[in-house]
Amino acid sequence: MELTLVTSAFCGACSRTRSVLTDAARFLPDATITEIDVAREPDVAEALDIRLTPTVIIRDESGTEVFRAEGVPTVPQVLTAAVKALPS
Repeated sequence: MELTLVTSAFCGACSRTRSVLTDAARFLPDATITEIDVAREPDVAEALDIRLTPTVIIRDESGTEVFRAEGVPTVPQVLTAAVKALPS
């Protein structure tokens, strides 16, 4: 499963979201966290239809998006969403 965090340099909430994902990943040993900075990778951010930062996207092993949150999610929200990305 992939946890994608889309950030921007002027985003104070992005560091809090980074901490949430790091905490959640302790319970998701197969998860990979990828961070995308909208200023450095604007084409990727546009392709992902990013409107706000931070945005968290969770994808299953096939790459299908199963969860998207704008703003700072909680660890329980990330873990609950991550269940949708687990293999059947």
